[in-house]
Amino acid sequence: MTTDQYTFTDPTKLYSSIKTTAQYQEGPGLDADLDNKADLGEDTYRGSGRLIGRKALVTGGDSGIGAATAIAFAREGADVAISYLPEEEEDAQRIVGLITAAGQQALALPGDLKDPAYCRDIVAQTVEAFGGLDILVNNGGKQQHVEDLADLSDEQFDDTFKTNVYAMFWLSKAALPHLKPGSTIINTSSIQAYSPSENLVDYATTKASINAFSKALAQQLGVKGIRVNVVAPGPVWTPLQTAGGQPTKALKEFGQDTPLGRAGQPAELAPAFVFLASAESSYVVGETLNVNGGMPTP
Repeated sequence: MTTDQYTFTDPTKLYSSIKTTAQYQEGPGLDADLDNKADLGEDTYRGSGRLIGRKALVTGGDSGIGAATAIAFAREGADVAISYLPEEEEDAQRIVGLITAAGQQALALPGDLKDPAYCRDIVAQTVEAFGGLDILVNNGGKQQHVEDLADLSDEQFDDTFKTNVYAMFWLSKAALPHLKPGSTIINTSSIQAYSPSENLVDYATTKASINAFSKALAQQLGVKGIRVNVVAPGPVWTPLQTAGGQPTKALKEFGQDTPLGRAGQPAELAPAFVFLASAESSYVVGETLNVNGGMPTP
């Protein structure tokens, strides 16, 4: 029997064949180069027409959570544009292929989220290519562990905020003129917003900022029929972790401190984004949906 996201299963045993390993990748990290590939739902996600006719832009859509979300959106009937760093072209083209294989339009948008002009341009390109924009997913992020605050450079602190917070602001502002009632903005926070690790001071601070930004914006846009919500992942196995997001030596035990005893897979995050993008969540506004294996949050 072919499994999908609806298959009844024991979550503590799910993905037991995917082991997190002490691997290090230079640069942003590629899904293609992971020793143990993350599950993006490419073989298992089954769509049911929940986003037919919708038009989405997903940042960080080449790998990890963004890629799983892009695949799921396409299989639910949406056209999907993905933003990614130029160095991630190999991963991005694979996701483009999966979007088109689902019968939907795909748009590849390489560039750097730290550039405000790029952020505004990819919104314009998406609108031009698809004839509109209904769903904005601000997911692209930067995470680099630093053990001592004295070693956290001004440049890294600035880059982390520009990638994680400023880009969200630039993209949301650029998208607003195109978002009609019923449209959604979904931002990606983290368990780090609630339970910050001592070696992720800059990253955790940005994730708390994302929660506050989203709740404020949700109140502003709710009266216009535009919903803003957040997904807050726990420890999820993606190339980000192997490219300096976590200490390499810690990756073998990555996620084992959750109640489920394992790291999550990107495929397990995608349904949360689909729910918040679809009309099923029509009365969900300003919510942070935690998908973290049971780690307590306020």
